[in-house]
Amino acid sequence: MLGETSILNDVSSEVSIDKWVYGGDSMARIEGRVVFVPFVLPGEIAKVRLKDGDMHAELAEIVQPAPERVSPTCPLFTRCGGCHYQHAPYEFQLARKVDILREQLRRVGKIKWEGEVGIISGPPLGYRNRAQFHLANGKIGYLAPGSHDLVPVDGECPISSPRLNQALAGMRDRMTDRRFPNFVQSLELFTDETKVQVNILETERPVAKSFYEWCQSTVALEYATTFGKFRVSPRSFFQVNRFLVDQLVEAAIGDASGNNALDLYAGVGLFTLPLARKFSKVAAIEAGTTAARDLEVNAQEAGLVIQHLQGRVEDHLARMTATPDYIVADPPRAGLGKTVVSHLARLKSPKLTIVSCDPATLARDLALLTDYKIEKLTLIDLFPQTYHLETVVQLRRS
Repeated sequence: MLGETSILNDVSSEVSIDKWVYGGDSMARIEGRVVFVPFVLPGEIAKVRLKDGDMHAELAEIVQPAPERVSPTCPLFTRCGGCHYQHAPYEFQLARKVDILREQLRRVGKIKWEGEVGIISGPPLGYRNRAQFHLANGKIGYLAPGSHDLVPVDGECPISSPRLNQALAGMRDRMTDRRFPNFVQSLELFTDETKVQVNILETERPVAKSFYEWCQSTVALEYATTFGKFRVSPRSFFQVNRFLVDQLVEAAIGDASGNNALDLYAGVGLFTLPLARKFSKVAAIEAGTTAARDLEVNAQEAGLVIQHLQGRVEDHLARMTATPDYIVADPPRAGLGKTVVSHLARLKSPKLTIVSCDPATLARDLALLTDYKIEKLTLIDLFPQTYHLETVVQLRRS
């Protein structure tokens, strides 16, 4: 009997899976206590193991699979920490992500959004243009879920683009060469499907310039979109889904136009440049030194005049008094936060668009923006097969 099995022992318990929750796991209950289980579907019966004091269970066996369950594309699924949803059809993933977005808004922000959630999606495989890899004992791959154990990738990664997989294979071959710096612990590969940029992330000592030349690494990648070319240097951020960059910009900006616009967390200018073609004046704020340089170069190459403000968003907003016609904000996972939200409330821009990569921090920020109402909510699935989701919220000041 389930009630006779102690959840404090490392033994198998049979559970009924309730629903997916944000973070990649599903929710279930053992003896009335909530536990989180990976790699399962709602409605399934599974055996799980749960250690003392841990809410996160280990999947032991699927006792009764859901009818939606499919075979994962990748042989490393469940071993590699990169994907969470390869056991589910893609349309199922999209529908559950909408449910998760609504739940996060309701639970974290107390926002009960009854309106439509638009969905923008692309191919569910072969989409990644950038990936980080770990190296150990002559092998290259990803880390196991919640672990520092290396899972070697000996073949192709199904969610990576063809050129990224080719670059991975090339790096794997170089690791057998005595010239390879075996003190490198992790690196990043980034591609536009033509050129490849190699970035060393963790290393015990500096890597010689000759290594990058040997890898035929481009120093600054020029990423082409329908909105222009964007120089992306090492340590500059750029979107990882090669199929949905244009759709993301269109969803965020749409038909917005006017006299002056403000781009917060501007990066290399993905939103700044399209804004500069629609507004008479555009100010862009970016704290990162490398990204800020890329932003300036990209604006100059496009023949666009912008006001570039390097530094923290909250510091520049504190000095602003004029009300922009339109603001777009693409903050990091931590979200806007109370200080930035308070400045936005003071500036009173009639239209505000938030591009968020974390629905929990988005819900928190929206709850603080009491003077604004949601006009449109769009889920952009930049990360198929994973729990991550991008949300574009168009707000109007009430």
